[in-house]
Amino acid sequence: MRSLARFLAGLLIFPAWATYAIAQTRTKASDAPEQFAEFGDFKLQSGKVIRGFRLGYRTVGTLNAEKSNAVLWIPWLGGRSEDLLQYVGPANVVDSGKYFAILVDPIGNAISSSPSNSKLQPRMQFPEFTIRDIVEAEHRLVADVMHLAHLHAVIGVSMGGMQALEWLAAYPDFMDLTIPLSGSPQSTSYDKLQWKAQIDALELDPNWKNGNGKGPMTRGFGVESEIDSMNMTSPEYRVEKTSPKDFDAFLAETRKAGLGDAAAACDAIRQRQAIMSLDIPGEYGITMEEFAKRVKAKTLIFVSPEDHMVNPAPALYFATAAGAPVVTLDSACGHTSFACLSIGPIVAQFLADPASVHSTTLRDPSK
Repeated sequence: MRSLARFLAGLLIFPAWATYAIAQTRTKASDAPEQFAEFGDFKLQSGKVIRGFRLGYRTVGTLNAEKSNAVLWIPWLGGRSEDLLQYVGPANVVDSGKYFAILVDPIGNAISSSPSNSKLQPRMQFPEFTIRDIVEAEHRLVADVMHLAHLHAVIGVSMGGMQALEWLAAYPDFMDLTIPLSGSPQSTSYDKLQWKAQIDALELDPNWKNGNGKGPMTRGFGVESEIDSMNMTSPEYRVEKTSPKDFDAFLAETRKAGLGDAAAACDAIRQRQAIMSLDIPGEYGITMEEFAKRVKAKTLIFVSPEDHMVNPAPALYFATAAGAPVVTLDSACGHTSFACLSIGPIVAQFLADPASVHSTTLRDPSK
């Protein structure tokens, strides 16, 4: 389930957070082919093991002689490395003329090892994993496969932003900068409620059959898409964009976007379970303030007050404790405010000169 990708594709305009790069060169998939790192048995924090584990990734740009210009970029829930290529290129948000971009495919996204593609542990035999497990796989890719001892930056969007924050706790000395976009260090009860509602919707489909069904799960994915759409933006956004007379057509399009079978549902469920278990301070038995003291990398937090998908309160609490600047996205677009406001220049500026970026509010001109 590629929730955020569906939203971006549905916008009538090119995602505004990348307007900085519209006239610039965007990398084609053919110029950055998918690669795979083979890890064999990959042990999870729970002690369980993913058999025959492999992690997908793409690279764009050239690593400099000092190996100091590598940027790890992580996509959203269900997102893929290919989705990020439009934001990477010469003079783009991540300028491939300056940086060596590593675009990763997180566990469970149907490219890297996932319930839907595992031959040894298919579907729900695939063990539950956590955000920390995803980060451990990414660290192994960077450190053991690519032989990098340091990263210039880690950037993550939504679920990727959670991973960016997890990097701060697990490997505080490994990068200079961290940029979580609409991420969180801790799932709130509201977050857990809406993720659980989506999981329940999938598992109630008659073709679910404990993950072993073979037909399309039209009803389950349809309801999951409704819940997703309701939380992706704000009530104000939906009221403005969809009139009551257009609701039936909107609902039909929303449900049609939710396509998949039981194998795809297994991927969706396992990634959502990872988000539900997110509690970075709790993993280490420390407070948020103690977690903030671990931070070595300069960090720039992006949040939207209207985010109903990933509650912004934990990220704001962390930012205050860490003394990190916050970019507040004042937009009815909610969780997808970075797709409705031009944040590309700030991301590029922070990558080049973090000391020049301070807390600010970006306001949607249409609001």
